[in-house]
Amino acid sequence: MGRRRKQEVKIIKKKLPEFYLCPKCGKNTTKVTVDHDQGRAAFRCSSCGLRSQMAVDPQTADVDAYCIFVDKYYGAGSGEVTKVG
Repeated sequence: MGRRRKQEVKIIKKKLPEFYLCPKCGKNTTKVTVDHDQGRAAFRCSSCGLRSQMAVDPQTADVDAYCIFVDKYYGAGSGEVTKVG
């Protein structure tokens, strides 16, 4: 009788999304661009045309900037979101 072969453990690494849910139209079409040199984040929805930008910490990741944007859009965060266009 032979021994059973060991099963391989596959490690799946999750990637951060490129597009996020738009707080206005609810579609997964919002792109976040963070300019680390100037400390600004720009948000753009390709479906409904929502455009916005705000000042963020230069070390902020795209996901964190998106969360701050959504909080300020719904009024949960302090401060205003500058809407462009």
